[in-house]
Amino acid sequence: MKLPLVASATAVLAGLVLTGMAGAASAAVYPIKSAQLTKNRLYLTGALAPTTCREKPVRPRHVPLAKAYVRAITACLNAAWGAHLATAGMSFVAPRVSFVTRKGTRFCGARWDEQAGTYCVASKKFAIGLDKTMLADPSDLFLMDTVAHEYGHHLQNLAGIHHAFLYEPYRNKKEELEQLRRFELQAECLSGVFIGSVWAGLDRTGDDWRFLLDVVRGSGDENTKVKDHGKGRNQRYWLNKGFTAAAPSACNTWAAPAWRVS
Repeated sequence: MKLPLVASATAVLAGLVLTGMAGAASAAVYPIKSAQLTKNRLYLTGALAPTTCREKPVRPRHVPLAKAYVRAITACLNAAWGAHLATAGMSFVAPRVSFVTRKGTRFCGARWDEQAGTYCVASKKFAIGLDKTMLADPSDLFLMDTVAHEYGHHLQNLAGIHHAFLYEPYRNKKEELEQLRRFELQAECLSGVFIGSVWAGLDRTGDDWRFLLDVVRGSGDENTKVKDHGKGRNQRYWLNKGFTAAAPSACNTWAAPAWRVS
């Protein structure tokens, strides 16, 4: 069973805390053996149905507006994924959401540091950090991406991916970190799936999407000590892959070659 790892990037796994593709098996340095990870039922549920999601107005350094924004996006996520899983015959429970506005706050038994968001497996609750960095320009899509990423961890929890991930064996720290990157990159891809499904109803432009991809590209493991979320180019790849497909089938990071989850 994996032990907790501390990460500093777009989002952090909190609470209980880490076969190659056809033709790419040789590139999978540490192939994943669990069918619950590589062949999960979630991948067979089809595309997320297009829905309308209205963003609430936000302003720099305005916490109440940011909270209202996050709650509205969470409601959209509940509606989209709740209907999707129901159609697929999978159980659904909506997560709870809370907020952290200062460093040092305790959430899910751990001290809040500089992460943008954290999901707590035990309580099925996620927290979003509304610090100076997040609120400097909350009008871009990064706040939506953060919420949808944490929601991606909730989906992993509901689908049994989180449990299988915890008990997937590993031989050393390097392999454990690769598994954690697969886990985090999948949550980022699921974020892209949601954003892609509501994109037509958002008052956004292609420039908004490209700006988010640039932000994500610049927030990779190249800038951190712990290599647990993936290089910027891979975070960007999985987010965009989910967005383009708007389907969970695009997010099987567990069967991807090692270089795509580095």
